Amino acid sequence: MRNDYIAILETGVPPAGLDATYGTYADMFAQLLASEGRSFKVFKTLSGELPEQDENLKGVVITGSPAGVYEDDPWIAALMDWLRALNTETPVVGICFGHQVMAQAWGGHVEKSHKGWGIGLHEYEVQAHDLWQELAGAGATRIACAVTHQDQVVKKPENAIVLAGSEFTPHGALYYTQRKGLSFQCHPEFCEDFASDLLMSRRGIRIDPTLVDQALTTLKKPSQRHDLLGAISKFLGA
Repeated sequence: MRNDYIAILETGVPPAGLDATYGTYADMFAQLLASEGRSFKVFKTLSGELPEQDENLKGVVITGSPAGVYEDDPWIAALMDWLRALNTETPVVGICFGHQVMAQAWGGHVEKSHKGWGIGLHEYEVQAHDLWQELAGAGATRIACAVTHQDQVVKKPENAIVLAGSEFTPHGALYYTQRKGLSFQCHPEFCEDFASDLLMSRRGIRIDPTLVDQALTTLKKPSQRHDLLGAISKFLGA
């Protein structure tokens, strides 16, 4: 009997206390992407865990992390080597750090942006309209979703096209053409309450209070995060 599964690579954990209320990032994805016959395995990649690249591995989700892909932690280098060796037919989805590490591993470049923190609800303009329609079943020209990041993909890999972006984040969503990759700088797994509590946990500690207060008001606006989650689920397949 085969034990097919989708691997969730946990590259970060919520600040202390938030996981007790909302679960881990891996918990969020396992719940939001659950469907009949779909099985998940969580790998604590932050601690060096990575799945075997065998026939049972049917997809990969890489979570967000406070780490930067340019840092010299051994687990980051190991993850990039693993991604380069991955079968090009295995679907990979990256979120925030996951979005960045996929780009860095596959020929792009990531750095801490001079624009500073991107937080709150950001809007990306859809650029590959037919592809977005195919993935999400939605004809929207703009998608809004919660973000929290300083780092950005400043150069996309040659085998990636920009699915959506903004003036602040030009490479907000990438779709890979020579392998199965889909990634978002934003966080569709974040509900409004979690995104708000996360910002409050960083208010005046990591992020300027005024900037946080402005961002909190944007989180009250409508989000298309469920369209993104639907696109991710479809991309991962059964």
